[in-house]
Amino acid sequence: MRWLNLAAAWTAACAVRSVAFELDVNDKDSIKAGATLAADGMMHYYSGNLPGNIPGILPGPYYWWEVGAMFGGLMDYWWYTGNDTWNDIVMQGMLHQIGDDGMVMPKNQTTTEGNDDQAFWAIATMMATERGFPNPPSNKPQWLAVTQTVFNLQATRWDDANCNGGLRWQIFTWNNGYNYKNTVSNGCFFQLATRLARYTGNSTYEDWANKIWDWSFESGLISEDYRFYDGLDITSNCTVNHNQWSYNAGLYLAGSAFMYNITTGSEQAKWKKRVDGILWMAGVFFHPQQSDIMYEAICEPYPRGCNTDQKSFKAYFSRWLALTTQMAPYTAEIIMPKLKTSAVAALGTCVGGTDGVTCGLKWYKGDWGAWDGSYGVGEQMSVMEVAQSLLIPGMPAPFTADFGGNSTGDPAAGGGGDNPQLNAIVDLSRPTAGQKAGAAFATLTVLSMTGYMVYYMVT
Repeated sequence: MRWLNLAAAWTAACAVRSVAFELDVNDKDSIKAGATLAADGMMHYYSGNLPGNIPGILPGPYYWWEVGAMFGGLMDYWWYTGNDTWNDIVMQGMLHQIGDDGMVMPKNQTTTEGNDDQAFWAIATMMATERGFPNPPSNKPQWLAVTQTVFNLQATRWDDANCNGGLRWQIFTWNNGYNYKNTVSNGCFFQLATRLARYTGNSTYEDWANKIWDWSFESGLISEDYRFYDGLDITSNCTVNHNQWSYNAGLYLAGSAFMYNITTGSEQAKWKKRVDGILWMAGVFFHPQQSDIMYEAICEPYPRGCNTDQKSFKAYFSRWLALTTQMAPYTAEIIMPKLKTSAVAALGTCVGGTDGVTCGLKWYKGDWGAWDGSYGVGEQMSVMEVAQSLLIPGMPAPFTADFGGNSTGDPAAGGGGDNPQLNAIVDLSRPTAGQKAGAAFATLTVLSMTGYMVYYMVT
């Protein structure tokens, strides 16, 4: 497998060049071929399906959450292209990491799993529910029930005692970031609420969506002009960190589009205003000199660059931009041209590596057919997602329980403040020596990342 000796392979590959993929944005076969090229490259990094390996785990430096995100992308890949090559691997990995209790809290992830990590897996199970992805065996937790379990668990973690509400970043007290309330955790929770509201018709989820939005705005994580900031620190008087990331805007954009889709009258007008505001401000994530080409503004142009997680953010931004065009169809005339231009530029970077088709990170550089030397799961996934998003026109909208959906739910699963199943996983207040060591390593990693983060605000 290529990932076994990455350093040597990629060092030797720097001079390798290939003919860039020339995407025809008006040809579905060309789009499918481009998405497949990127997906194949992405799956070279995954070996969880091989004997002796753990399903649903990527090798370092990738964290657990990114596999859930990757599996969600592969579900869309199947949905858009009709290619089921990866479906069995996705099923195997999803079921292994979800566990028989359906809570998506594997014991070996307690040193790194935050609310955002858990939610990215739940977004994947929500996608499986809405897309009609093959159901798990009848003796396993079903996609909708897993999504509801995670949502209910996260609802029990809503923290009114600090900063008047919101989810903390971390679930476990010993992990670095427990005193931080980040926008991505709350944005994932918001999007899950909106999608569950639409799928089930249960107004409780709609109430939660309003509650999460209102707190996000009142706390300063969302600005008056629809900028989405990174998070706030409980120990520093709820001070907001003003870094902006594309996936935060994407989370709230798609969630707002779901709310626009299921409301009427003044409520719909309220959500339309939010969709429009977010979409306008999301222009910051398209390069100022290459105005329709997506980029991660806070890290891509700078010498330190993006870390492993950040290299994948454009994947989810692309995914949620496309989804917005279905939930709020009037946005397609704004969104689709940017996705098309970005997809052409993205596939133009897929000329690197030993295989000559490895995709890069910086799509905006204007040197079509050149590779910037960046490689990995995030780069491949981002190209796959932006390419396959071009196939969304004419595709059926996400299913609901009344139209097309057939996943079994459990609206009470995981709920309750004193959950014996949750308490049985691990004693939340007393970490083991191994957990302390793992958390210390994670802390050092986060601190090293924070040390070079560049403050960025659009003026």
